[in-house]
Amino acid sequence: MAKKRKQERTQKTSDAVAILHKRYVDGRPEMEELLEDARNEAAIGRQIHALRESLGLSQRELAEIVGTTASSICRLESADYEGHSLPMLRKVATALGQRVEVRFVPSDNELVNTH
Repeated sequence: MAKKRKQERTQKTSDAVAILHKRYVDGRPEMEELLEDARNEAAIGRQIHALRESLGLSQRELAEIVGTTASSICRLESADYEGHSLPMLRKVATALGQRVEVRFVPSDNELVNTH
């Protein structure tokens, strides 16, 4: 019986990400929005990194093609970077033989009427 109880406790706490999400994000729209933004920024950085590496380019080489510095490319690839601008993403995409696609998708938030 004690062993079963211990397994139940372990199962309830085995997914740390789920526990943290439930504790700090679920039911908090502002936190859900921040988390979504962070996931999007990290995804952009991972894509740039993966594309650059698939072409065998160093950050310095990509920077030269784009007309920027290696430290700028490093920032663009960082999961914590929040300054992705559309013009810079277009330059990077072009240098990597890609194009940038922007999509508008439905939001869970209510529409804001500015009139």
